[in-house]
Parts: sequence; structure tokens; C-alpha cells
Amino acid sequence: MRAAEYVSEILNGRIMPFLLITCGIVLAARTRLFSILRPRGFFRDLKNSSEGGKNSPFRALCTALAGTLGVGNIAGVATAITAGGPGAVMWMWIGALVSMSVKYGEVTLAVKYRRWKKDRFTGGSMYTIRDGLSSRIGSRPAAVFGAVFAILCVLNSLVMGNLIQSNAASAVFGGSVIPKVICALMAAGVLAVVLTGKDRTAAVTVALVPFLSAVYVILSLYVIIANVSLMPRVISAIFRGAFSFRAAAGGALGHTAREALRFGVTRGIFSNEAGCGTSPTAHAAANVRSPHAQGCFGIFEVVVDTLILCSMTAFVILIAMIKYPGTVGPDGVPLTLSSFSAAAGTPAYRIIGISVILFAYATVIAQVYYGSEAIGYLTDSRAIGLIYGAVSALVTFFGWRVSPGVLWTAADLIVGIMTVLNTSTLLLLRKEISQEAERGLSDR
Repeated sequence: MRAAEYVSEILNGRIMPFLLITCGIVLAARTRLFSILRPRGFFRDLKNSSEGGKNSPFRALCTALAGTLGVGNIAGVATAITAGGPGAVMWMWIGALVSMSVKYGEVTLAVKYRRWKKDRFTGGSMYTIRDGLSSRIGSRPAAVFGAVFAILCVLNSLVMGNLIQSNAASAVFGGSVIPKVICALMAAGVLAVVLTGKDRTAAVTVALVPFLSAVYVILSLYVIIANVSLMPRVISAIFRGAFSFRAAAGGALGHTAREALRFGVTRGIFSNEAGCGTSPTAHAAANVRSPHAQGCFGIFEVVVDTLILCSMTAFVILIAMIKYPGTVGPDGVPLTLSSFSAAAGTPAYRIIGISVILFAYATVIAQVYYGSEAIGYLTDSRAIGLIYGAVSALVTFFGWRVSPGVLWTAADLIVGIMTVLNTSTLLLLRKEISQEAERGLSDR
């Protein structure tokens, strides 16, 4: 365990932030990111990108958002603030801005290298690694790296997608029976989606994600507006904690700028998944006119997930820490829930608690979809696919029994290795990404 924590610290505290920032800057320059982000052209690309049909770009976006709008927004932000201080929020924002070009690149390449299989598109970063790198490093090494990534994607779906999500959902309401019931219901929901087919994933996420996001935004805005006088102190704590080697504020004693950077960037990745290569699997299934168009949906995913929802979570937590010191929870989901409860009362606690459970369920089924697509990449055996679905449901049920600390360490390691593989691929294929961006901009 200590060895795993040491490797995770090196990987996530040094290597991964460097790779992500480097990749983000390089791709932002190569793709003319600020030209892509011009509002008029950007929203025109979103509006006019669909070819129609049941696998629309918006449905793909909802599946991708379902995979990110869970523990990353609720427990991940709380963990980042607890471990890295308020300054972690600043690095989460910086990481999101840098991640936009990374997300654009990985989604664009996923659409470019996807395959038509069994009456639908299938794709993801494993296909990009195998097919995109074959002409650069050789077909055999590229195939090996693609298979390694797919295996890691399966493991990530079980750890980050199932265990962490069900563990967080089970922590919402106390007692000895309720957590087991919550996990059992989530496991049954996973089995239902697995048995009814992959199209059911998109249908569930389209139904849940917009509604849950709206509820979360409204409650967060209520807390922020009601305590707007505290916002200057909150912003000050965030900026001072991000760049100072001294304690920043409210619970940040002993946290350094390095810890703020590490936990801000890594928890930001857990939130928007830019760079680790999982959400391109959802985007690759879209009936979209061009890789560039779906890449724009990838950028929009980062904006909604991190710059909007994660920021609101952070503001609510920091407001509660300042206004109600000693009344908020220790870490993770309890910290977020107790912050909403302290700032907006018991009804807010219950609403956010139910939202956490539904967010977690949406994330679980999205991650199971990613895992099943990775299984499909590795083998065409339907039996293995069904076994994976059964294991996913079983793991989801036992989420209430596992220590969150162990889960986060395992997730850090898996996502760190995936990010190294994926961002290295994006850097090697930067010319192809810029070519797709040029085509998209010229079509506006």
C-alpha cells in the first residue's frame, strides 16, 4: 500500500501534470483553440453537427457527462480541497482551461479512428493508439499499447466507475442497512442496463443528466447568492492557496502550492476525464458530420463539468468552511453534503443526497459502457461481455464495504498510467488533430 501511494505521488504529482500541461499548450497552439472557442462559430458547430438518428452528438455528450458528473464533482472536489487546500480549486480551473484542447484532441481522434461494428459506431482511445500510432512506432507495439489501454479501461470502470461511485452513494445516508440497500439497487440497475443493451445507456443518461445538473446548479446558486458577501474571502483563499507555500485559509493549514497543484489537477481529471481517454468512447458513437464537430462537444463537456459544476461545489464548501467552521464533514461526500446542509438547511441535504445517488448511478452505467466497449475491443466473445457485466454489478454492490482511501489510491494509479499513454499518443498525433481543426474552421 505504501509503495502504491509512493508511485501514485510520483506519477500524479509530477509526471501527469507535466504531461497534461505540455499536451494542452501544444494542442492549443496547433489547433488554434481560441479560434475554435469563438462563441458564434463554436455554437454553430454544436448546432449543425448532427447527422440525425438515435446516436446523436447530444446523446453522446450526455453519456460522456454521465461518466464525469458523479464523485468527481461532489466527492472529488471535496477531497481536493481537504488534501490540497482552497488553492486546489485554482489549479482545477487552470487544469480545465488546459484540458480543453486535450479533450478536443482525444475526442476528434476517437471519431476519426472509430469503426462501424454491428450497425453502430464503436471507438475510443484504444483504437486511436492502435491505428494512429501503427505508422509511427510499428503495428505490433501500437497493438500492444492499445490492448494495455483497453485492459486499464476495464479496470478503471470497475474501480473508478463502480466501486468509488457506489461507495460514495452509500455514504450519503448513515446506518447499517441503508448503504447496502442503495448499493443493491444500483447493482440491479447495472444488470438491467447490461441485459437490455448499450443503447439503454444513452437513454438513461439523457433522462438523468440534464435534470440533475439543473437541480444542482439551482441549489448551488441559492447558497452562493445568499452568501455573496463571503465570496471575496473565498476567492482570496483560492488564489493565495494556489501560489503560496504557506497555509491558505479555512482548513488548509500545512498545505503547499505543490499539494494544491497535485490534487487540483488530478481531481480535475477525475471530474472531466480530459487526458485519461475514457470519455472519447462515448463521443465516438455519435452520428456526427466531422471529427471537429464532436471535438467541440468535448470542449463543452469540460466547461459544464469543471468550470461550472465543480466550481459551484467548491464555492459552497468554502462558504460553509468560513461561515460555519466545525460543522462541516471531514472529507468526500460527507463534506459536500454537510456544507449544503449548513448553508441551506436539511431539505438541501436531502435533495443533494438523492442527487448524489442518481449522479453516481449515471456514472456507473456510463463507465460500464466504457468497460464493455474495451472488452469488445479485446474480444468478440459475448460470454466474456456478459461476465464483465455480472462482475460490474457485483462490484457495485460491494462498494459500501471498501475503504475510500484504498479506492482513491488504486484509481490514481490506473488513471495516471492511462493518462500517460493517451497524452503521449495525442502529442505524437498532434499534426492530425491540427488538420481536423483546420478543416472544421474552414467549413464555418
